[in-house]
Amino acid sequence: MCGIVGVFSRREPVSPAMLDRATRSLYHRGPDGRRQWISSDRNVGLGHTRLSIIDLTTGDQPIASEDSRTRIVVNGEFYEYETIQNQLKDRGHRLSTKSDSEIALHLYEDFGVHCLEHLRGEFALVLWDENRRRLFAARDRFGIKPLFFAWHEDALYLASEVKALFAAGVPALWDDESVYHSISFGAHQMRTLYDGVLQVPPGYYILATEKHFQLNQYWDFNYPIKEAAPSGRSDVDYAAEFREVLEDAVRIRLRADVPVGVYLSGGLDSCSVLGLAARHHPDPIKAFTLTFEDVAYDEGPIAREMAQKTNAEFYPIPIGQRHLADAFADAIAQAESPCVNAHGVAKYLLSRAVRDAGYKVVITGEGSDEILGGYPHFRRDMLLYNREGQDPEAISQLLRWLDEHNTVSRGLLLPDGEIGNLDAVKRVLGYVPSWIETFSSRAVKLRPLLAESFQQKYGHREGEYNILDDTDVLRQLRGRDPLNQSLYLWSKTVMAGYILTMLGDRMEMGHSIEGRVPFLDHKVVELIASQPVNQKVRGMTEKFVLREAVKDVITDTVYRRQKHPFLSPPATLNPDDSFQTFVQDMLRGETLRSIPFFDQKETVALLDRLPQMDVGARTAYDQVLMFMVSLCVLHERFGLSTGVARSSEQVGAPAD
Repeated sequence: MCGIVGVFSRREPVSPAMLDRATRSLYHRGPDGRRQWISSDRNVGLGHTRLSIIDLTTGDQPIASEDSRTRIVVNGEFYEYETIQNQLKDRGHRLSTKSDSEIALHLYEDFGVHCLEHLRGEFALVLWDENRRRLFAARDRFGIKPLFFAWHEDALYLASEVKALFAAGVPALWDDESVYHSISFGAHQMRTLYDGVLQVPPGYYILATEKHFQLNQYWDFNYPIKEAAPSGRSDVDYAAEFREVLEDAVRIRLRADVPVGVYLSGGLDSCSVLGLAARHHPDPIKAFTLTFEDVAYDEGPIAREMAQKTNAEFYPIPIGQRHLADAFADAIAQAESPCVNAHGVAKYLLSRAVRDAGYKVVITGEGSDEILGGYPHFRRDMLLYNREGQDPEAISQLLRWLDEHNTVSRGLLLPDGEIGNLDAVKRVLGYVPSWIETFSSRAVKLRPLLAESFQQKYGHREGEYNILDDTDVLRQLRGRDPLNQSLYLWSKTVMAGYILTMLGDRMEMGHSIEGRVPFLDHKVVELIASQPVNQKVRGMTEKFVLREAVKDVITDTVYRRQKHPFLSPPATLNPDDSFQTFVQDMLRGETLRSIPFFDQKETVALLDRLPQMDVGARTAYDQVLMFMVSLCVLHERFGLSTGVARSSEQVGAPAD
């Protein structure tokens, strides 16, 4: 994994100093080397910071084609690359490195933009084609690797992180409307919180020339039309085919020229990864596990049992509230995005510990919940909208059970309290996915804390409707099972915009760690998308087919355990914790006062009420406060400006 920068200017020459600033800002993504290239006409520049994983000696970038007419920078990992290298050689290509990244360059020479069909892995790339005078940039199918872009002064800037665009000279401004929308549904497929800064959506590529700009899709989930009758295949058949493709995805991700570890929790996903990886690794694998003081959130004992079963080297990393407070600002600045729980900060600290242990590569379980319906809100959708042949009373009992047994994640993964007006969603889809109701219930809690001017400007706009504006409802949702519709919408927004940011790439690469995600291998995803929904969720059992597929390589504890989302203890539960103090100081202080999105008087009043709330209410409001504190950090770290005015009453200024 690496950091990449690309600049294509239609007017002014590319400045070497500017390109160097942007590339240097990504040092944490690639501390093993930094190089850049500028075309002879100075219209194009490419920058690269390298984290050496494959081909430690000759894999520097940018990489040039044999005639030096095409150059590429890549962030990511391509699997089964050695087979493709041999095919390229058979077609007459001369490879200058042994790196997996170089295959994308020559595949482009052979197939143009259709080279993406041949790439298996997680990646973002920028390529300059001198013959066609065009820039080609692409992002992997699921958004595992980030890629942002912005137009500024008739130049196209691309980078792995927004901070590199700011370093290149793109103005650091809030996109006020996007901030408001993020309150309602958390993430956007293309827009960011920053004015003029966009992200290449997962499964898309860019083509840019002196006159034209295109953003095209090359991959999508393509869930099948809902079947009227069952296929007749057995659970054993489905589990066997899933085991085969998942085990292959894990196996190929063990390939590296440096040691490979595993992120291990007490969950089914990471335990499955460890169990399968241990079958293909000659030595004991080091398993890195976060542990918390609060037993409701600590999965250390379950992870230790799993490590013993696989003969893995168990490496626990204790995390306290003080550690979360100390690292919060750095983690959020690295994410460039707000959080609703400090789990991302914990992941940031986990990655630091992995780096200190001498590792660069880990395999993780991210993506499993998104493709297999692992979260409680997916189970709720299955119960509510797949009622054919089911006893209504039994469904009601299961819904009550679901609510009673998910108190830790209520408000985060299940609706809690009042839900806003979602009629627009229901008109389009015919129902409202439970996760959208959950986000709406959080927005209801947050809106009273918004500044009056901010609310007046954007409050009349239905933020939830925007998620459907980006969606090809007719081709991708119409006629699909409601559960698959929910999975699709979640994967397009929250998975790419939050999960893979806050719990994936950004927290890992903040400490130069490459995370590999076998559950988001496109062959795995395409297979599970084709299977019936009852292989994902069956009654109260989520990820049914995965449990059956890996039963022999996980502990019985893990096999029988219900989904427990990876969360850190809330900051607001203990008034004596340093994390609570950090939140209080930030929201009562000058930083919040300087942001025109919030009413500080109302915020302080909420903080004053917290001690009188029960644990459930404080946990639900913790998500709101984490979101607000995150925006404070981003505002402060990046020196952001905004176009929203505010009145003196909203900042608590003294009256005349």
